Amino acid sequence: MGITEIHPTLPEHRTGIKKEITCEDGFTMSVQASRYHYSLPREDEGPHHAFEIGFPSESEELIIRFAEDASSPTETVYGYVPAEVVDAVIAKHGGIKEPNGWAGS
Repeated sequence: MGITEIHPTLPEHRTGIKKEITCEDGFTMSVQASRYHYSLPREDEGPHHAFEIGFPSESEELIIRFAEDASSPTETVYGYVPAEVVDAVIAKHGGIKEPNGWAGS
């Protein structure tokens, strides 16, 4: 199952923003898709095929070309990251560590 299928099942903050993804090796990143984010389609409902990644816990070479500010790789957003690239980042870091209450397991 890839991010396109997983994203709708991720837990949300009360504001509707998805909680950050934590991977098995401890890598974290925000993965968002809505009319307010750099995602495709730029709508609240998916399926989405590109996502906005934000504030990864460490620099990640697979997404750096999408960085809004590549000089601050952990303090920036990454727009229109293709689902295949998001999936590759998650796989590289051991997959998603399932949070409590996640419906995607």
